[in-house]
Amino acid sequence: MTLSLTFHGAAQTVTGSCLELRHGRSRVLLDCGLFQGSRSLEALNHEPPPFDVAGLDAVIVSHAHIDHSGQLPRLAKEGYQGAIWCTPETSDLLEFMLADAGRIQEAEAERRNRRRDRAGDDPFEPIYTEADAMAAWRLTRPVPLCTWFEPGEGFRMRLWNAGHILGSASVEVEAGGTRLLFSGDLGPNNKAFHPDPDSPAGLDHVICESTYGDRARQRVTIEERRRLLEAEILAARTRGGNLVIPVFALERTQELLLDIAALSSSGRIGQAMVFVDSPLANRATLAFRKYADQLEDTDGRDPFGHPSIRYVNDVAESMRLNSVSGAIILAASGMCEAGRIRHHLFHNLPRRDSTVLFVGFQAEGSLGRVILEGAKRVRISGRDVQVRAQIREIDSYSAHADQTELLAWIAARAPITGSLFLDHGEAGSIAELRRLAESQGLARSLIVPEIGETWELPPGAPAKRIKTGRTELRPALGRDWQNEYADLATSLKRRLANIRDAEARQKAIAQMRAVLDSYADFREDKQRRREIRRGQGKGRA
Repeated sequence: MTLSLTFHGAAQTVTGSCLELRHGRSRVLLDCGLFQGSRSLEALNHEPPPFDVAGLDAVIVSHAHIDHSGQLPRLAKEGYQGAIWCTPETSDLLEFMLADAGRIQEAEAERRNRRRDRAGDDPFEPIYTEADAMAAWRLTRPVPLCTWFEPGEGFRMRLWNAGHILGSASVEVEAGGTRLLFSGDLGPNNKAFHPDPDSPAGLDHVICESTYGDRARQRVTIEERRRLLEAEILAARTRGGNLVIPVFALERTQELLLDIAALSSSGRIGQAMVFVDSPLANRATLAFRKYADQLEDTDGRDPFGHPSIRYVNDVAESMRLNSVSGAIILAASGMCEAGRIRHHLFHNLPRRDSTVLFVGFQAEGSLGRVILEGAKRVRISGRDVQVRAQIREIDSYSAHADQTELLAWIAARAPITGSLFLDHGEAGSIAELRRLAESQGLARSLIVPEIGETWELPPGAPAKRIKTGRTELRPALGRDWQNEYADLATSLKRRLANIRDAEARQKAIAQMRAVLDSYADFREDKQRRREIRRGQGKGRA
């Protein structure tokens, strides 16, 4: 019985991590994450699960980020009652990460149904609820690092430190004589709070993430990183407005608080006024405090209790931040796709004296990526917003290994006697990492899978594809038509106004309508021809 592997997500994209392993009658998932990014990509979250939920034996979660865990409540909603294996830290984090995801799903459904531009459309249903999320969390089964466990018949697994976030792990798998290693998300060397990643060597097959496969970051120490942040804080203060930082509630927020507390205590940024406007980030910070004795770089102090830091949970208090200036506002989500950050962007993007500082990866098609790439106008919750604020970026806070570190991690797994799979990356990142890995001879066989592909994983031999992927999904993996529509819609009125002659303006509008009508006429004509052919076929019968 050969072990098989199916990619249900995070193949040529950075979200929706979900892999299915089959061995005999046993079926196990590695991660079960939510797709994030463009609306076309997010629409995949609403499709029926691409696997038989009732037939699953177990789920193993590499870490608590929503793109790796955010579909667990969907499993519970569909009736899954098996174990969800993870580290103790991940179990603690999932309690509130999943609950928050459930609340967001409910709130987003309600918000979309209230939008005037959806009047008359079918009601938008949440993927799952907060109750489903808590049901999923109660299925978690914590297991320490480097401890063997058996999640299903014929499977033996153990978790290794991935150095990415609190509790993150790589997953070693033994089944049917095959040894497999799933990297999960790998952290960079010398990252704050956590030791460097660690995993076994001498494997049959390896699945490695490729998020930053196309770039090598400049090596910076924590002190050098703090100097970069100090410069951004002081420059924002000189401009007079707020410094708005979109953050991932888990890990990125805590790293920033570590540095802000150090800069404030040393007097380098004066009397900082810091608001952490994310109930989820605030609860994650409590988990960091619980495991404080395991964290590096805190110098034995509690950086999260610094007097300059105020934790905002109440909605009314969050809204009162609209009237402040000169504050540092940390708000989730990190890619600006949901949560309170959208509220702060709506109020601060039009202000020339405000600054928006990105400190994390922005997936293609996400609002954060659109802003970072220089959009002059964006749409937030159905409303047009002009971008006048200063847009800045620091990439030294990344929780992902860069190109050099990924190649070193792969090399340290040698020998890889079967295949190396590169997943969890955009097309350009994977292509560059693949080129370098091939040039360095890091694996006998190197594979870039697509969503939906299934591979046999024999021991000591290259993987064999036994099912092709969903090629129709390729257009959804980057910028989609809704990104292009938002770009057009936000600039349309201005562009029409630039046509000085009223008659010419009317003509331009008529031409646009004619183009759209031509597509509708084409579809109707195609449908009529199809019906005629169907009728002729019945007549011949």
